Amino acid sequence: MTVSEDDARRAIRTLVEFLGDDPDREGLAETPARVVRALREHYKGYREDPASHLKTVFSETDSYQDIISLERIPFLSHCEHHMAPFEGFVSIAYIPTDKVVGLSKLARLVDGYAKRLQIQERLTMQIGHALENSLAPQGVAVYIQAKHSCMQHRGIKKAGGWLGTRYFSGDFKADPNLRREFIHSATQ
Repeated sequence: MTVSEDDARRAIRTLVEFLGDDPDREGLAETPARVVRALREHYKGYREDPASHLKTVFSETDSYQDIISLERIPFLSHCEHHMAPFEGFVSIAYIPTDKVVGLSKLARLVDGYAKRLQIQERLTMQIGHALENSLAPQGVAVYIQAKHSCMQHRGIKKAGGWLGTRYFSGDFKADPNLRREFIHSATQ
């Protein structure tokens, strides 16, 4: 079933009525169209293959085989349970075998998966698997730390808690010193 933009605007209008307001009043008349535009932006990750950002690689590395890391990449996502925002930082590290990727591609990879309905655990795994599958590195590490508004503004209403999730493969999984070094660097 294909849902049109008009269908989406009507659904938002219905939600405004459900909440008890008049969707025809001046301040709300354009809200359905604005919300649909915002939804396209918030969930643009559905319209792309995030791993495609890792297709452009560089192999002229002079055999560099130490850790490459990009830390504290900011992200915004929405939880699939309440469609409430969660935001934080992603830190990524990998040990290349014979190719590296541009730094902006790592940030685009994060956004591509974050701009979907998500849970933080899946987001962590998707980023790690994409790096593994695209770069075939000696190891991958991903650490995400985020605040979830669904916990802060509804239900238990506890502000300030940060959820941390980790993904390790290859050398990072095998070597506890590499893991500690990465986590220490990612959390500074």
